[in-house]
Amino acid sequence: MSPAVAIARREIRTYFYSPIPYIVATVFIILTGFFCFLTVLMERQAEMRGYFGSLVPWMLPILMPAISMRLLAEEKGSGSLEMLITMPVRDWEVVLGKFLAAMAFVAVMVGLTGVFAVSIAAIGPLDKTAAVGAYLGMFLQAGAYVAIGLMASSFTRNQIVAFIVGFAICFLLFLFGKVSSFMPKAWQATLQYLGADSHAEQMLRGVVDTRDVIYYLSIMAVCLVVATVSLDSRKWK
Repeated sequence: MSPAVAIARREIRTYFYSPIPYIVATVFIILTGFFCFLTVLMERQAEMRGYFGSLVPWMLPILMPAISMRLLAEEKGSGSLEMLITMPVRDWEVVLGKFLAAMAFVAVMVGLTGVFAVSIAAIGPLDKTAAVGAYLGMFLQAGAYVAIGLMASSFTRNQIVAFIVGFAICFLLFLFGKVSSFMPKAWQATLQYLGADSHAEQMLRGVVDTRDVIYYLSIMAVCLVVATVSLDSRKWK
């Protein structure tokens, strides 16, 4: 078994003993579920555009760092990270294993919201192509934020500090697309591209552009590399 997979399995088991993931998942499902069906009732249309386009983008920058803040910071604070890295495992395998565990939890959390789509489809004709694209966009966006949170967690031993740093970076990326229209024209295209929510909006319409997928995957890759370098920097001290 790959060390990264073994670490991921170990971390997934840890999630079941920590209250934070349960709290995050419960808050996410209850709030988004209420808002989803409230939007359907108000608009009298069997669609999820209001769900994916309004509340979810605001919640992800807050909840994803909350899920990932403990991944490395807790290990550092307790001293268990030093024990882990003395095993025949590389730094990148530790980071990848932690990330895979967090994404497995996110996949379960996002998957549970699938009951909203099924319920709305029972009410009226749901645009399945747009719904699938929107779910893909939400998962990729959540993955990018998780990677940012993991990177922030590699910088410190304090989980609260890791959350604040992760949230600040995630929210900044979220705001780029929102404020682009108020900026000078020379900056608008760049800020629009950097905006994390801007790329998810394309998928909300059922349009899955490879450039949007690459954007999210690039953020994940860069953050995981930075987290790996951060772990490796302990050897220089």
